Amino acid sequence: MKKQALTLALASVLIPANAYASTITTEEVEAAQVAWGNGIVEIGKAEDPRQAAIAHIDEFYGFDLGSVLFKPTLASDDQFRGTEQEALSYFIGQDLEEDKGFALAPYVQVRWENEGIIVDEDSALAMGNYFFTKEDGEEIKVEFSFGYVKDENGDLKINLHHSSLPFSVD
Repeated sequence: MKKQALTLALASVLIPANAYASTITTEEVEAAQVAWGNGIVEIGKAEDPRQAAIAHIDEFYGFDLGSVLFKPTLASDDQFRGTEQEALSYFIGQDLEEDKGFALAPYVQVRWENEGIIVDEDSALAMGNYFFTKEDGEEIKVEFSFGYVKDENGDLKINLHHSSLPFSVD
């Protein structure tokens, strides 16, 4: 019994107390998806969409943690948005000519259908379809792949965002 207690005591000394805080669960990914969708809806409703979009990016994307691979749905001239400023332009349409303000539609709901979620302790990947519902009831299906990591506070942050419209032969 003393040997087991000593082993546990040594483990607590050798392993930082927050070492397990970075473990990600499927439930956390699903909750982050719902919160992200609600944030997109809020940007479209906001009196100040720019400030709402800045808050959304700060809350959900890991630009402050390192590289973020961001390929938004309606980007073709500047397909990849590696900076917070480029992401902001995509959401509210400010800097790049092709950006019309995706999040300004406005949408009333974002619904997620995950094909799968892979959790690998301190990171996670999710892939599937999400559906953006406009005020008139039109629903737009978009394919997505998102990657997640946790920040120092244990909050999920997106470090990979790829979305595109489904392939069509028309």
